Amino acid sequence: MEMDQQFLDYVIKALVDNPNDVKIVRTVDEMGVLLTLSVNPADMGKIIGRMGNTAKAIRTLLRVVGMKNNARVNLKINEPDGAPPRERATKSVDEAMEDLKI
Repeated sequence: MEMDQQFLDYVIKALVDNPNDVKIVRTVDEMGVLLTLSVNPADMGKIIGRMGNTAKAIRTLLRVVGMKNNARVNLKINEPDGAPPRERATKSVDEAMEDLKI
């Protein structure tokens, strides 16, 4: 397991109630390293945090770990199946027009 993946594994398992459900997939391409995280749906709130602050902090720390190893590290958090879709902050013009039902 690479250093960035070990770090993420350690941090996430310390935060969640179901550490055995934590799964991390590491892929590398021309954009850098992508760590894809899956956790128990009951633990999503702990990983995201209020206003996304926990997720932002984890991403910042992963970037620092990546810089130390000359790699660009990104984190993708998988939405659990059956989770309600979150509202996006912005809509396309077509979506806004649809909402107006003009």
